[in-house]
Amino acid sequence: MTTKLIEPTNSKLWLAAIKPPMYSVAIIPIWVGTAIAFAETKTINKSIFLTFLLSAILILAWLNLSNDVFDADTGIDKNKAHSVVNLTGNKSLIFWLSNLFLAIGGLGIFAISWWQQDLMVICLVLLCCALGYSYQGPPFRLGYQGLGEIICFFTFGPLAMAAVYYSQTQNWSLTNFAASIVVGIVTSIILFCSHFHQVEDDLAAGKKSPIVRVGTKKGAELLSWFCGSIFAFTMLFVILGIFPLWTLLIFLSLPFALKLCHHVNQYHDRPEKVSNCKFIAVALHFFSGALLGLGFIFPVG
Repeated sequence: MTTKLIEPTNSKLWLAAIKPPMYSVAIIPIWVGTAIAFAETKTINKSIFLTFLLSAILILAWLNLSNDVFDADTGIDKNKAHSVVNLTGNKSLIFWLSNLFLAIGGLGIFAISWWQQDLMVICLVLLCCALGYSYQGPPFRLGYQGLGEIICFFTFGPLAMAAVYYSQTQNWSLTNFAASIVVGIVTSIILFCSHFHQVEDDLAAGKKSPIVRVGTKKGAELLSWFCGSIFAFTMLFVILGIFPLWTLLIFLSLPFALKLCHHVNQYHDRPEKVSNCKFIAVALHFFSGALLGLGFIFPVG
């Protein structure tokens, strides 16, 4: 699909390029991991929480901007009007700006490790950054092999939440690990949904995304299973006594899952109609994560 580039001054293009809603991807793991730490220890270090939150947002900014740069190298974004590189016409500037965000965010994580006199948090975050780089960065470009969703699951699920929980407790938690599975899946759903409308561009660039591999119809069917697993895992963990009953609040986000699945099943092969499905997925991610975190805090109150 070819998209006509609009003047870079268009505010809607810049909003789409900056992707403000996408930063919930950084916020939700920190929210849920901290909520579990608070539920289990009855305490919270606010300085560490706020430092981690700001650092995560900056690191995600690095990831988003650097991915635009790496995609510009392969030409896959040549029809993407809201690419930051396309809007500015200055790939070098965006590359160094992204590295600046990474450096500042990394300093925040280093500060947490310094305060704790423990390297575990910074090691976990460095592993997250390495996986994030491997998604689009040369020479790996694992996203082009269809491995992006797996990378996304571990980066924003088990690894990120382990780092968040450890930053508060300097310990590990089965409950936190179980919750990270739910958060990891719903985060990967966002990336999965971003492929439906760009099959032609992916094929042209040699990117074997999951949707390229299985087709849009099969992808829409798989999406229903992925969405269902969020609620199935939560119910299972409640039954096993790993989650408190209040975490079933996550079912209040079910309308977003149903809307997403219906929309994609209806328009999976119509790029102009399905392109907004990732924003429905972002809403599902935010509300399911927010409600899951509340589910851990309510019993404490």
